[in-house]
Amino acid sequence: MSKHFAPFSVAVATAATLLAAPAAQAQIRTPAASPLSTVSQRVGLTDITITYSRPGVKARNIFGTVVPFGKRWRTGANGTTSIKFSDDVMIEGKKVAAGEYGIYTIPNKTEWMVVLNKSLKQGADVDGFKDDQDVARFTIKPYKVASKVETFTINFTDITPATANVAMEWENTGAKFKVTADVDTKVMAQIDEKITKAATPAPGDLAAAAVYYYDNNKDLKQALAWMEKANAAEPTKFWNLNTEAKIRLKMKDYAGATKAAEASKKAALAATPPNGEYVKMNEDLMAEAKKMGK
Repeated sequence: MSKHFAPFSVAVATAATLLAAPAAQAQIRTPAASPLSTVSQRVGLTDITITYSRPGVKARNIFGTVVPFGKRWRTGANGTTSIKFSDDVMIEGKKVAAGEYGIYTIPNKTEWMVVLNKSLKQGADVDGFKDDQDVARFTIKPYKVASKVETFTINFTDITPATANVAMEWENTGAKFKVTADVDTKVMAQIDEKITKAATPAPGDLAAAAVYYYDNNKDLKQALAWMEKANAAEPTKFWNLNTEAKIRLKMKDYAGATKAAEASKKAALAATPPNGEYVKMNEDLMAEAKKMGK
């Protein structure tokens, strides 16, 4: 009987060995020397995402040595550092279409060249792509950072409603470039659609349009007309009443500003729970209107 069962046993053992082989050959996972990072920021109405690997200084001299001057650098480690825009933007005066691009830099002591290229697969082969795939080139000035940056960092700084700087810092050196999003065209198109062409604009849209006009120094009379309509429809929204007060104050209608601030304060106190922050804001506004109206 052993002669009949021996081949079956060998076959089972062989199969078990084959099944176990992939598990035995699995590679040991260890932390990456330059870990992958993703940083995102909404600038205006545009989403920007940067993906890059972060090398460390590790007691080395970086710029001029590890990163030679005058040589193209992948602006990080490992794979290609990429930047993605959900809409068209302007970068340092250069128009860049929506899309994802590789970021390459050529650092020098007093000036950096930044290159955005369509290639996302170059990695360390920074000289292997074609220049005709470039979408933008511009120069920026490096600066000395306040304190040593051990791990290479890309971040968004100096954010405004329509702009942000992309700052790259490592060791003792930083460099940054400005991205500008086309906010006004998009917002004005929405205002035209939802207010100008709408039979009955929603109070929320009227208020949003008024705030945008106020914040961007556009037609204050139009902003006031929209906010008045919004407040007539929704008189308990103290934040909108406060905006009406601010618009009137900016228009030097001090009596009107005071009246709107009083209404906003009353609504803020009646809210559940009462909003002390807006109570204080309205009191400050009324005091300013009194002072300016003298």
